[in-house]
Amino acid sequence: MVLHDALPFAPWADPRARRLPGIQPLDMADWLRVDETYAGQMALRDGLIADNPDLVHALDPAALPAAQELFDKVLGVLPGLGFVIANGLVLRPDRVMVTLDRDAPLLTLGRLCQNDFCLMEKQGAEHVLTGAILCFPGSWTLAEKFGQPMIRIHKPVDEYTPDLARRVQRLFDAIRVETPLWRSTALLYADADLHHPRSEAAPRIIPADGPTYLRSERQCLVRLPVSQAVAFSIHTYLLPVDRLTAAQTAALHEHGLAHAND
Repeated sequence: MVLHDALPFAPWADPRARRLPGIQPLDMADWLRVDETYAGQMALRDGLIADNPDLVHALDPAALPAAQELFDKVLGVLPGLGFVIANGLVLRPDRVMVTLDRDAPLLTLGRLCQNDFCLMEKQGAEHVLTGAILCFPGSWTLAEKFGQPMIRIHKPVDEYTPDLARRVQRLFDAIRVETPLWRSTALLYADADLHHPRSEAAPRIIPADGPTYLRSERQCLVRLPVSQAVAFSIHTYLLPVDRLTAAQTAALHEHGLAHAND
């Protein structure tokens, strides 16, 4: 069980984040993070990628250039986060050595960063999921979403109405290289599984004793300058609800929160 000590941002407590899609400007100096759960989360990621790569990774061959562009961009950030890169190898902050493989860019990134990464590329009128490393899905599966456009990806999310879908597509169209964005989500769960896939057909059952964990995703949207793909990164926070601050707990009671429980 890998749990955070605290939640750095509570979206339900910030008016900017409560109104969907809750987008805010991103400082690229704060794009990727290494937090107190790095070693624990990376051990889980290493295991998933080694044992079930087809479960957590997909890449359209046509999207390889975009994936390699993302690979190069991330590598440029890592030294400032405590990584050491030399001779085709990366020494992670947890002292694990990873071999760089530009021919498997997303699988390699999955072993370097706590983030999951999804590549969204414009095809016709919509952005389509053309590549992903997704070790920590929050109630969805890569198999059901890969190759699908935005509105299909969000099935069966009740809040993702046709009007919101149009707003999100306009947002994706408007993202510029120099103006990356971020948003945050939060859901309550009954368990502490970071790898939490759920089929679209699976019902959400709320246990009688209620949820005990809060899962929050810090989602960043970065336009890649050459491919023009949007890199969608997800940093997952998971902690018991009793580790929220008093102010976060009060805001939770005041504004409520969507539930996603087993």
